[in-house]
Amino acid sequence: MDPTYIRHLELLGFERRFFPRHHYVYMFLVKWSDLSEKLVYRKYPEIHTFHKSLKEMFPIEAGDIDPKDRIIPSLPAPKWFDNQKTTENRQGTLAEYCHSLLNLPPKISRCQLLLDFFQVRPDDEIPPSSHPFKRNETYLMSKDRSRNNTSEISGPIILETYRAISDYSKNSKREVDLSAGDMLEIIEKNPNGWWFCQCESRRGWVPASYLEPLEGPDEAEEPEPNYEGELYETIKAYTATQEDEFTLQAGEIIEVIHKLLDGWWVVRKGEETGYYPSMFLCKTGLRKEADTDRNMIRRETPPPRRSTIRNVKSIHAKGRNRITQDAYRRNSRRYLQQRGPRSSPGRAAPKASAGSSAQDRRLTGGSASGPASEPKKMPIVPPRPSTELILERCTADTRKKVVIHSTT
Repeated sequence: MDPTYIRHLELLGFERRFFPRHHYVYMFLVKWSDLSEKLVYRKYPEIHTFHKSLKEMFPIEAGDIDPKDRIIPSLPAPKWFDNQKTTENRQGTLAEYCHSLLNLPPKISRCQLLLDFFQVRPDDEIPPSSHPFKRNETYLMSKDRSRNNTSEISGPIILETYRAISDYSKNSKREVDLSAGDMLEIIEKNPNGWWFCQCESRRGWVPASYLEPLEGPDEAEEPEPNYEGELYETIKAYTATQEDEFTLQAGEIIEVIHKLLDGWWVVRKGEETGYYPSMFLCKTGLRKEADTDRNMIRRETPPPRRSTIRNVKSIHAKGRNRITQDAYRRNSRRYLQQRGPRSSPGRAAPKASAGSSAQDRRLTGGSASGPASEPKKMPIVPPRPSTELILERCTADTRKKVVIHSTT
């Protein structure tokens, strides 16, 4: 059996730590020949010490005998004092160094010194305890920058921190296990409700429904409902498991009226509304791109819904402000009544706003042009939200003021 070697080495970014003292460590993704992937952390001084040891082991390839024979890449010496700016600016050089290192002859790129240096250490799997008052800060490096141009490195990205509200057991090797109270840093928020995160030294996908923001129970990035709706097509059938969900077959056309971050979107079919997994939807006319994306993700099941999670342990006394399906249905019907019936197939669509007329044409198959003498209609004014909906979305202080005002 061939010995294990490193087949891919990538610099992901760096982390600013405050315990036991203020310092910086670089994050490396190491992919081994046995198909395992590990995340390791290394300080720059120890990287440079490894570099000097590598040169001593291979003096000819380091150019110590004849500079013309040098093939080992150069690496600047560490500064007396590292700050965030120097740590960030050094990323381009360090990324190029890692790339050149693995392109060296096997006697160097697979030598025991290099393999031992990037082996997982106990501190990589269980990082040192964080500062009692300051959390570690993670900065990711942009992937689309030029390797040789450090001026093109984007600014640091501070990852959002979320908390797990319940235990979760992974169903595949691409996911990670969660325990209630775990703190996670979110790297990617996929619209299908599966988020890529980092929990200590572990990385993988977790369902967004198991996470809550630290600032409050509600998501600041979650959009408002759009009762005008966007036309989508189902790319996979789904059978409802709860009363407020839709059962649809592949190839059906529906309207999406609310895109929730947990991957369960509110859709409308006729006058009825319900939840449907966003991972089984694609915009009409974009079927080919959706199929490509689906093959890339290769996920068969949607994430679990928050309502199905047991033993929820939240740090927020107040629950999330969620719109009920009755409120969705009531406001949707009010909007449909004001908008009026859509044109039947084959007839010209009425001239309304650009967005709604384009959607009407896609749904009804009507022509883009109408009679020359047809007068232009005024844009439809969205309906005013009901009192129940307004009170449901506002804060507790506002509700108290409304009650006091109504009693007086």
